[in-house]
Amino acid sequence: MNFERFQSITTAVAQERSVKTVLKMIVDGLAAQPDVAIVRMLMVDRGDICARCLVRDHCPDQTRCLHLVATGGHPSKGTAEDWNISREYPRVPFGAFNSGVVGAEKEPILINDAARTREWVPDSVKEWAVRAGFQSFAGLPLVFRGELLGVFTVYCCAPISDTEYRWLRALADHAAIAVANARAFEEIGALREQLELQNAYLREEVKAHYGNGEMVGQSEAFKQIVRQIEVVAPTDASVLLLGETGTGKELIARAIHESSLRRRRPLIKVNCASIPLELFESEFFGHTKGAFTGAVRDRVGRFQLADGGTIFLDEVGELRPESQSKLLNVLQEGEFERIGEDHTRRVNVRVIAATNRDLKQEMAAGRFRQDLYYRLNTFPIEVPPLRARLDDISLLVEHAFGQARRRMNLKIADLTAQQVAQLQGYDWPGNIRELHNVLERAVIISEGGPLRLDLLLGNRPATNPPVRIPGPQMSESSSFLTQDFMTQGFMTQEEIKRRERENILLALERTGWKIYGRGGAAELLGLKPNTLAARLTAMGIRRPSSGRPA
Repeated sequence: MNFERFQSITTAVAQERSVKTVLKMIVDGLAAQPDVAIVRMLMVDRGDICARCLVRDHCPDQTRCLHLVATGGHPSKGTAEDWNISREYPRVPFGAFNSGVVGAEKEPILINDAARTREWVPDSVKEWAVRAGFQSFAGLPLVFRGELLGVFTVYCCAPISDTEYRWLRALADHAAIAVANARAFEEIGALREQLELQNAYLREEVKAHYGNGEMVGQSEAFKQIVRQIEVVAPTDASVLLLGETGTGKELIARAIHESSLRRRRPLIKVNCASIPLELFESEFFGHTKGAFTGAVRDRVGRFQLADGGTIFLDEVGELRPESQSKLLNVLQEGEFERIGEDHTRRVNVRVIAATNRDLKQEMAAGRFRQDLYYRLNTFPIEVPPLRARLDDISLLVEHAFGQARRRMNLKIADLTAQQVAQLQGYDWPGNIRELHNVLERAVIISEGGPLRLDLLLGNRPATNPPVRIPGPQMSESSSFLTQDFMTQGFMTQEEIKRRERENILLALERTGWKIYGRGGAAELLGLKPNTLAARLTAMGIRRPSSGRPA
């Protein structure tokens, strides 16, 4: 063998930062030697193809083995069929065959005996070993700081001298250091890329959620949620948040994450409803450059971003069945593959999911997988709507109102007790999200003056009697309204709200749901048309035939 070639290989691999390049340089450099028949480079990795591996019967421990990652040699040393046979053994069990023994013992082996060299190869390769003229074998472990990284083997058609063997051992030592260094550089590069993506993601999240990150409440329903968070947060159990839209499920997910042992790692949110089916795998698992049209660079998926932390699957009930099966696989196995990559990656992720759908009904209808439901539903939390948290509204209003004023840098008078009562009397179909939006709009339209909630929720007087609608006939409900008021002499706020609603509905029915113009409901009620329209929206009154506000 050419000793200068050994030196050039040793020098070159020390400067490389790619594991694949290091291994290829060693294989190509040795395979170029005239007496070398074949060089194989195998690296330690987990058992991944055990079910179809040709040598699985030789493997006592199917958790890890030696993976063939690079091979080379002289095509003249055997036929094309022989080379195909050599590639049929991409995995080698520890303790089996020449390279497996080297790996198991972590000691180099030199055999300068043709019969023994051919004896240790798989049966289907023995004939090739004879045709190619195998005379010797050298197996060298790649060991770095006591850890076995891999094994490289050399089959030669001439004896290997002691000097050549010492050079091979020196090359193995340099190769182990080069592989360890290259792995470290690759890991640093991957971590840098992941941190950059996490920082970009978190900056977007902070921008989107600025000022909305606190849980506020004092009601019994709120306290029950807090107790459930305290119980489940320290565990790694999957959590399923159930409740209407706008109830604050994302805030609860963040509270669980921040109270968990994973709080130093990221919480990554995925809105399942916004991801098209064709982009599901790329969004969740990532892709490699060139994997498909438009893949101009590698992309890290959300599961890899969340590794060591928590992934929040918002609106999980919107996932298509095809996507559900792919999601279930990564939740069960903790493994995934990027699009365009044959390397399986492992992640350690805690899952918190949320939905406003009834998943039991979705399962019955065949739209949601039962096995996925039970995987997510380890610890369900029912998030109550705002109308079930009336005791919290004053605190939520104060909190949201203060945020709106600070964010918009406007000086607005504080809410009056009557306005707070008006907010407490509203049904809040949009829950906490609607409450925040209403207060922000109120701050905007007030233009620095007194807060105008009446334009958004409608003017709901506390003392005025209900208005009678003129007409040739009076319905039972309107006569009862007058009779009830005259009998009692007063009405509660709830009664006023109910009577006002009935009064407006009566006017709409009388006018055929006409609001604007002469003879419209607004004219009958003595209101401006825009004011009536705003009240209809605030009260959730919709025209029966169209399903939309009148």
